[in-house]
Amino acid sequence: MEATGINMNTTAQEEQIPEIEQYIQTIKVRIRATINALPLDQLSHQLIVEMAYNTVFCVNCFPHKDGIHFKPTNNCRRVKIEFNKHCRLQFGTYIQIHKKHNNSLLLRMRN
Repeated sequence: MEATGINMNTTAQEEQIPEIEQYIQTIKVRIRATINALPLDQLSHQLIVEMAYNTVFCVNCFPHKDGIHFKPTNNCRRVKIEFNKHCRLQFGTYIQIHKKHNNSLLLRMRN
């Protein structure tokens, strides 16, 4: 692997890497802030999963100010970040989508 230019940095069991520990703490703090901004008393498992995904996505969208410790999303996943698509609404905002319908007696919205 060294011949191809890949440096492998292995860690021992119980060894901590400060950059990764700081990254985890950053994610936890942002998730706690999001939870406190939500008007809900109880959170479903799916909401917590999506909140964690959204937080990691937003943190990875931009490179670190001291250099790239974790690659930005647009480089890793080949996702082009667009403001109107990815930053339009705050997480947890209630929206109601209206679809075209006819005058039948069928349900127009689903839970």
